[in-house]
Amino acid sequence: MSTPTPVTVTVTGAGGQIGYALLFRIASGAMFGPGTPVRLQLLEIPAGMKSAEGTALELQDCAFGSLASVEVTSDPSRGFEGANVALLVGSRPRGAGMERGDLLAANGAVFGPQGAAINAHAAKDVRVLVVGNPANTNALIAAAHAPDVPPERFSAMTRLDHNRALAQLARTLDVPVAGIGNVIIWGNHSASQVPDISHGWVQGPEGTRRPLPQALTEALGGTCSLESWLAETFIPRVAKRGAEIIAVRGSSSAASASAAAAAIDHVHDWVSGTTDSWTSAGVVSDGSYGVPRGLVSSFPVHSRDGAWQIQQGLEPGAEVRARISASVSELAEEREMVASMGLIERGHGRTGR
Repeated sequence: MSTPTPVTVTVTGAGGQIGYALLFRIASGAMFGPGTPVRLQLLEIPAGMKSAEGTALELQDCAFGSLASVEVTSDPSRGFEGANVALLVGSRPRGAGMERGDLLAANGAVFGPQGAAINAHAAKDVRVLVVGNPANTNALIAAAHAPDVPPERFSAMTRLDHNRALAQLARTLDVPVAGIGNVIIWGNHSASQVPDISHGWVQGPEGTRRPLPQALTEALGGTCSLESWLAETFIPRVAKRGAEIIAVRGSSSAASASAAAAAIDHVHDWVSGTTDSWTSAGVVSDGSYGVPRGLVSSFPVHSRDGAWQIQQGLEPGAEVRARISASVSELAEEREMVASMGLIERGHGRTGR
């Protein structure tokens, strides 16, 4: 029996907390299955090399059957060499006194060169997931610097928000997370994001499905209206869950494990395909739902033959449409800001071909 060809996975910011939580799961087979060997390429800045090197030693000591090799480097050309999947985790965090423009400029200096290195050195079939925030616009910048890579190969992670929404709904309804489907995260991975349950379902007895709005109305039992629960509890909690976890655990890296799990889920579905229920991902807009072409926005998506496809034909209600418009306006403002800094060409926004 021939040995499967290893998948080469590059992880930036590999010495950080999300990288640490992510790498062992990739090596154990959670992303591609235990029968698919992986080569891990850990890319770090010089200051993070010792941490990444220590992680590499631990990965070796785990003796994972699916780990073909692990390499640590601070050279992007080497780090992205032959990459089939690139997880752009490392980013510049927002420091004290930093304005949004400062943050975008700092990250442009990171994601522009990484996009160029992917363009020059990654495999022809590379898929790129941007985890580092602001993820949507960082993905836009990286894609702009990789003109030879089809833009649909770049995506931004809103799966964490999607998973958080599922978890909150499952807890409210007292059902397994797997029993809920077709929840949506629209727009930006920021406080303006739009968690939407209007097309969702919850599994009932004998395989039946009930509309989520109906099930939630019954679960709330008259204590408050569904509209007020969504606006005052559900949406803010999903959007601000990371801050809540940090406040409880007292650590700025407290949500690392859940972010790593979401990255695993995102790439697994992207490569292996989704089932009959959609998920959420930040993808390059083709103009669907009025989102300007070229913006990296979160949509309901399926994966077919290794490619994300936006679910068509939905009709968001007036409240949801207004929220989507506000979140998309934020994305458009960010695109204009990075264009004004020369990080992308003005009017940039390549769409799939």
